Amino acid sequence: MKKIILAIAMSILMIQTVQAAGTQYEMRVDGLACPFCAYGIEKKLKAIEGTSNISVDLNKGLVKVEMAEGKSLTEDRMKKLFSDSGFTYRSMKKKAL
Repeated sequence: MKKIILAIAMSILMIQTVQAAGTQYEMRVDGLACPFCAYGIEKKLKAIEGTSNISVDLNKGLVKVEMAEGKSLTEDRMKKLFSDSGFTYRSMKKKAL
């Protein structure tokens, strides 16, 4: 019985560690004005391998996206993605999850 409880506890710890891995990016973008704009950006970001939990705050001009461990976003790639979509990329912050 102790082995089963220990195995369950270890599994829970491993799941939490896996979920905590990765990086969150927060990008400031000008020109996001409507839900259709947000949907277009979400669609382009979802096409990038390793992305998850994408959110767009139209009022603040913020786009947040989480990247899986070992995956990253670059300034140049984001500048191009937003420019190609008709928006102005301003800056990007990243933090470990």
